[in-house]
Amino acid sequence: MAIAIISTEGLSHCYNEGKENALLALKDVGLSIEPGEFVAIVGANGSGKSTLAKHFNALLLPTEGRVLVNGMDTADPDKVWEVRRTAGMVFQNPDNQLVATVVEEDVAFGPENLGVPPAEIRGRVGRALATVGMEGMARREPHLLSGGQKQRVAIAGILAMEPEVIVLDESTAMLDPLGRGEVLDTVTRLNQDKGITVVHITHYMEEAVRADRVYVMAAGGIAFSGTPREVFARVRELRQMGLDVPQVAELADRLRRAGLALPEGVLSATELVDALCLLWSKN
Repeated sequence: MAIAIISTEGLSHCYNEGKENALLALKDVGLSIEPGEFVAIVGANGSGKSTLAKHFNALLLPTEGRVLVNGMDTADPDKVWEVRRTAGMVFQNPDNQLVATVVEEDVAFGPENLGVPPAEIRGRVGRALATVGMEGMARREPHLLSGGQKQRVAIAGILAMEPEVIVLDESTAMLDPLGRGEVLDTVTRLNQDKGITVVHITHYMEEAVRADRVYVMAAGGIAFSGTPREVFARVRELRQMGLDVPQVAELADRLRRAGLALPEGVLSATELVDALCLLWSKN
């Protein structure tokens, strides 16, 4: 088994610790993400998923327990910048992440702050924009781009820092379906073609279907985890937790409860049609 690129051990986080308004957002969270995995973390509002994501980039530090990123303890002040180089973060609102007036300058911002030589920065910017399909937009002003394009520029800015992990903290939440598709297609390609580890925090269950593994969070902890097929077979449990499920999984569950002998873990329309056709042929 590969050594985890991200792991947490007994991770707890309390906001405003020691004050009257203290809030325990994470409780004894333990997980392990291997290099090259595409992991989705889902949960209802207030479940702790975004708080967890911020620990992967050392934006938050544990109240208890520890977080390791490529073997580095995020609480070690000497490792903060190396942790952030290893795990790049893409936030919910791209406007909060774009800092320059021209796309290529924005993508260059991260490498410049890392002290990368100018000649290498130019190469990195070009490669990053090409990777996210934005090479023709290098001289455009970010405010003229669509939401999906802005997020792809934000991802390019992270790629130019050459991270091993990309953490998306509900990065598709403010986008329309077209923009969400653009961003998910981009990170899926980065994961499959370049082996970049992807951690996708989302409340869109159809997006989580793309992952290799899904963690379901509730009340600051991990409720359960598994492959998408395993997780979304638990339709009624997810519903009880206030979560949506992929439409096909929901339909398959209703048909199963109506008496049809459908297999567990149906996730796509094609799988559902095949299962129904098989039942029809048997009958």
